[in-house]
Amino acid sequence: MKTILAAISASVLMGASLFAADAASLRKAPDFTFNLPGKGAQQLSDYRGKVVALEFIFTTCPHCQAASKLMTKLQEELGSKGLQCIDVAVNPNADLLVENFAKDFKVGFPVGFVASDHFLAFMGFDLKDRFVVPQLALIDRKGVIHYQTPATENPDWDKLMTPEAIRAHIEELLGMGNSASTSSTVHKKLASHDSVASR
Repeated sequence: MKTILAAISASVLMGASLFAADAASLRKAPDFTFNLPGKGAQQLSDYRGKVVALEFIFTTCPHCQAASKLMTKLQEELGSKGLQCIDVAVNPNADLLVENFAKDFKVGFPVGFVASDHFLAFMGFDLKDRFVVPQLALIDRKGVIHYQTPATENPDWDKLMTPEAIRAHIEELLGMGNSASTSSTVHKKLASHDSVASR
């Protein structure tokens, strides 16, 4: 664990690269199973019909902790409209840490855990790549990923991804309804922070 934590680089502001593509680049969320303490294995597909903000975290990462607080606020404000936030920890010993993480940071939605290779496969990252946390995927009501963070830090730090921008992306998906999964005209990748060496 010390080796992994030692690989965390100096933190940077949450930035954004506005990588744009047409609707054809949207992709169906792959099958994904994660574990919740006391509830066992959960399927991402169980949340079909909701807009899902799936966030991959290290429980020990200060930026992940702050991101979880933001997502708790969004869950409280937008949950009644169909938003479901989920945190999935991917750091070593996450299975032993997620319950305290959820309590300590008053996370208002499910916090689970999964092996890091499952997270990398879901996001489409190369196992040999370095990656940053937190990672965020925004998924529409029909299970289509519209927005996700890139694996590594983006150099275009003059464009900041603010909480307001994340909210706007979520509200866009909430407003799409169940029949417009492939009608989005813009696909953007959000940037995240805290570089970590993948195992």
